[in-house]
Amino acid sequence: MSGTSGSTMPGVEFCSLKVDTPQLIAPGSAYKVVRFPFGAGESTDRWEMHQAVQPDGYVVSNWATDDRSGLIWPSKAGLGQLYALLQWEARSRKGGYEELRDQFVRDPLGLTPRPDDTTATEHRVPSPGRQFFAKHWAINVDPRTPLALRVTHDDAKARLLLLAEFKLVIHHAG
Repeated sequence: MSGTSGSTMPGVEFCSLKVDTPQLIAPGSAYKVVRFPFGAGESTDRWEMHQAVQPDGYVVSNWATDDRSGLIWPSKAGLGQLYALLQWEARSRKGGYEELRDQFVRDPLGLTPRPDDTTATEHRVPSPGRQFFAKHWAINVDPRTPLALRVTHDDAKARLLLLAEFKLVIHHAG
């Protein structure tokens, strides 16, 4: 957006990712990065925060198998608002998970000097049927530090994450 003088006005920049290809999440205490497709599979990436060719030169060749496909690289520094939507398969009638877990994380893959800085970690007890969760959190972001959404569960066998959305909105910090 430009003012009458031709200068750029500060505003928000955002990235909105969605995946409806189920992801099989192995059991255990280790969190897994939720992966998202590139290109036509994306909701919105006008500011190029989720690209197969990443800012450090790494190229993701297969979004479904590479954890780097779960990274959002902020386009600028500022106050970031993170959003997530998660839909898990239903718990089995004969046992199954007792807790579903999710979190936002800065640099989950150790690409910067301060990796694996988690925030907004939640452990949720399941309700009957499928599990639907939405969350929101605000943090300071930097273009040198990628962000991700991670999940896990405490079941004895792998479970399907059926749908996920991950969004970053960056507000100008003047």
